[in-house]
Amino acid sequence: MEVIKLRPVREEDLDVFEAERATPELRGELQWYGHRSSHGLRQEFAENGFLGTDSGRLTIDVDGGPAGWVVWWTTSWGPNSTCWCWAMGICVFSDFRRQGIGTLAQRQLVDYLFAHTRAERIQSFTDIANYGEQRALEKAGFEREGILRRAQWRDGGWHDQILYSVLRP
Repeated sequence: MEVIKLRPVREEDLDVFEAERATPELRGELQWYGHRSSHGLRQEFAENGFLGTDSGRLTIDVDGGPAGWVVWWTTSWGPNSTCWCWAMGICVFSDFRRQGIGTLAQRQLVDYLFAHTRAERIQSFTDIANYGEQRALEKAGFEREGILRRAQWRDGGWHDQILYSVLRP
């Protein structure tokens, strides 16, 4: 049985992260946003190891090796700093998809964020055509809230997104 855990990003993970972001075949058609510079990725790692006060990133580790990452950042629903919540995302590498790893990693991230921050709400969104991620979010305890129409620009067009959230138990 595979051991799936979240851990801080290591410098050697960055090469794997870059390789998986390099082509639409590896990244996946629903997460391909064109070629991107890796400078910002490496700069943020050098500055804070991806563990900042307003955002973070952890490696999804499967049996001792990177299988993807989870990321979170603050977002707000009001005019002052008391109306914030976490937004989160995930990238599961191509060789590890369709094995339940995304569900487990997202559940672990939710548990981590509720245990170590005062957030009341965590939200995520996915493409309306990304049925695998919709199932993964629902299995991880998220509830579908609605459709964000034409909310994401990708591959020459606007795409609808589905908003999900989970509240502190």
